[in-house]
Amino acid sequence: MKGSCLCGGVRFEIEKAVGPFELCHCHRCRKVSGSAFSAGLGVMTKDFRLIEGGELISTYEAPILREPPPYRNFFCRRCGSPVPNPKPDSTWFEVPSGSLDDDPELKADKHIFVEFRAPWFEIADNLPQYDLNALRKLRSAGNDQKAQSKLRSTRDPD
Repeated sequence: MKGSCLCGGVRFEIEKAVGPFELCHCHRCRKVSGSAFSAGLGVMTKDFRLIEGGELISTYEAPILREPPPYRNFFCRRCGSPVPNPKPDSTWFEVPSGSLDDDPELKADKHIFVEFRAPWFEIADNLPQYDLNALRKLRSAGNDQKAQSKLRSTRDPD
């Protein structure tokens, strides 16, 4: 499956998406997406290839609120679109699903950090909803193995 930014300067391919496919309502993800939530899709690093535009990708590293690592946002500096981390340093990472040009053949599987939901947005689907404590329990139980480390590595819910 292929993906790109708004201007087409950053292009990438993913062999397959593995999930989870989460809709994050934390403050930072809402700011980054400019919407009620950010949709992120789990991908194995070995299945990701940056095709073009690595020189256009910039990173914003938000201040650490609780503990490292910081919240990082990758974006095309030409058009501002969120794009995947061009050099992921783990076996699994998250791709902004709005940057996909093709169907990932997965559907969103949960809402996370729902206690930070925008007051003007109502969750109207039947997907499971997790606040920070429920998400910690889910991930510590090993029920969401690919995303266990994400609780610390990409999400700082404030």
